[in-house]
Amino acid sequence: ERALGGRRANFAALGRLRHEIGWPEGADCVCADLGVSSMQIDDPARGFGFKEDGPLDMRMHPGHGLSAAQWLARASAAELAAVLRENADEPHAQAIARALGDGGGTPSTTRALAEAVRRALPGELAPEEAERSVRRTFQALRIEVNRELEALEAWLRGLPACLRRGGRVAVLTFHSGEDRRVKQAFRAGLRG
Repeated sequence: ERALGGRRANFAALGRLRHEIGWPEGADCVCADLGVSSMQIDDPARGFGFKEDGPLDMRMHPGHGLSAAQWLARASAAELAAVLRENADEPHAQAIARALGDGGGTPSTTRALAEAVRRALPGELAPEEAERSVRRTFQALRIEVNRELEALEAWLRGLPACLRRGGRVAVLTFHSGEDRRVKQAFRAGLRG
């Protein structure tokens, strides 16, 4: 935020902001940390985690767009399964989507969602694997609600124009969906 002249924005706004803050030639180095802040996850009122109960929100900017509960209430089982696969590589996407999709009994709190996911999983699943599915479900919904992959793709498309000649980029990714997109963009950039 400090480097962008005190402006808050997602990654996709870098191209616009570089002109506003007086870097029309671009930056020498861009470092992007795609991780979520622990301050957001640790605040139960934000709805990102399930250790403490809170509203099922998950929005990075509360008040903008649909909350996770609202998105789930509107999503079909097919949409939810696709989101769970694409955003989290969830192996039990179909079972979870059948339990939660098509607005069926949409949970409104974080603990209610965690419990609904656990109930949807096969009974023979080890407890630690069930907890991984809960975490992956939360991750997938957070990514969808905040349109994180769309913002990442927009940033990656505009990134070359944001760098000065000889500039460098470092990107910290935290899951395969991000990692795959960054690697594909870098390979395409090298070919171009």
